[in-house]
Amino acid sequence: MTPPPPIPAASPKQEPYQLYSHEKPFKLHLGGVLPRFEIAYESWGQLNERKDNVILLTTGLSASSHAKSHFGNRKDGWWEKFIGPGLPLDTNKFHIICTNVIGGCYGSTGPSSIDPIASEKEGRQVRYAVNFPMVTLWDMVRAQFRMLDYMGVDRVHAVVGSSMGGMLSLAAASLFPDRVGRIISISGCARTHPYSIALRHAQRQVLMSDPDWMGGKYYDHGVIPAKGLSSGNCALVAKERIQNQSQVLKTDFQIESYLQASGKIESKQWVDFVDRIKKQGNKWVGQYDANSLIYISRAMDMFDMTERPLTDPNDIQTAPQPEVKKLSAREEAQLMEEKTVTDYMHTAHLSKGMSTIQCPSLVIGVKSDFLIPSWQQKEIATCLKAAGNTMVTHFEIDGVFGHDTFLLDFTNVGSAVKGHLEIELAHSVPGEWSI
Repeated sequence: MTPPPPIPAASPKQEPYQLYSHEKPFKLHLGGVLPRFEIAYESWGQLNERKDNVILLTTGLSASSHAKSHFGNRKDGWWEKFIGPGLPLDTNKFHIICTNVIGGCYGSTGPSSIDPIASEKEGRQVRYAVNFPMVTLWDMVRAQFRMLDYMGVDRVHAVVGSSMGGMLSLAAASLFPDRVGRIISISGCARTHPYSIALRHAQRQVLMSDPDWMGGKYYDHGVIPAKGLSSGNCALVAKERIQNQSQVLKTDFQIESYLQASGKIESKQWVDFVDRIKKQGNKWVGQYDANSLIYISRAMDMFDMTERPLTDPNDIQTAPQPEVKKLSAREEAQLMEEKTVTDYMHTAHLSKGMSTIQCPSLVIGVKSDFLIPSWQQKEIATCLKAAGNTMVTHFEIDGVFGHDTFLLDFTNVGSAVKGHLEIELAHSVPGEWSI
């Protein structure tokens, strides 16, 4: 009988990273409390004496802190080609820090971590499992800034993120406007659309229908919900790929070009499509904790900049809600023209929630993105401008990689990122661009 694959968080730590330990109770946005927490992080480049050259790199739903290979871990990171000397995140100029968010399973405190209170009561090590408190993206950002406090970093040069990371970059600039120099939000959103919520809900239902999920308490039984993880990821990936290929890949030449560019399959036969989806689905099995997926995807579902918290439950100094400038009749008319037909709530509320973000902001969307469509990035840029931010640049990228564009399109994404990070503020060029 083949033994079950190892539970990721129960195995010895394989990825070399550093740990920040917060030994005091940490109150969460929805009322829960973590008695203590740890954040796993990795860094590249030298921190200067003023400690003002830090770039906080925020991650997507399933990413670890390992964005780039280094001496401690030679394995390629998830943004390997974007970080290094002379690259978009230039280690000759910046000190880049990437963390695994709280709720994750790559070293940071999450559902698979040991619950200190329950362990003390029962006299044995007990994992949080589904007793882990609900976390939000606001909590993730506040935990990261607690880590920066410990490091003595008062202000970061930029917060850069893609997908969920793009949401975290908005949250960081909103909660800590005096501590964030500029932001880059790629394939993110300012509020989660009901369609995205429905997709992730279906993914969670598939996962939880696996008998091996055991109500989230599978850690003590030596199993993981492998089928649920694989099938749930397959469903989400398939929707994205099918949408992209049915709309974009019209000819054999285009199909072949796409397959060669992706480097994932050698044959152009459509039968290989199913194999690719299965392979992508299996990627999480044995690597990503099922409960972390549930908790973090729910945090993404709840994200809405119109509901930006005005106070911090931990009494960290938080920016007060400023008054949104009154728009002229002409500006109101222009704003209404820029509203998309898919907008489901008046943009004025969103602009008010984003009004503390007045730093230079780069927003990148992808036309072929099916998971977080490009109109949501345009919505971010439109509302930032309506809230008085005069340094907003919006790029929309064409291509066939969909939501994975931020991982694969080095030329377009990389050049935009590098330009925004290194441009002098006096020469910033806000506007709308398509590439």
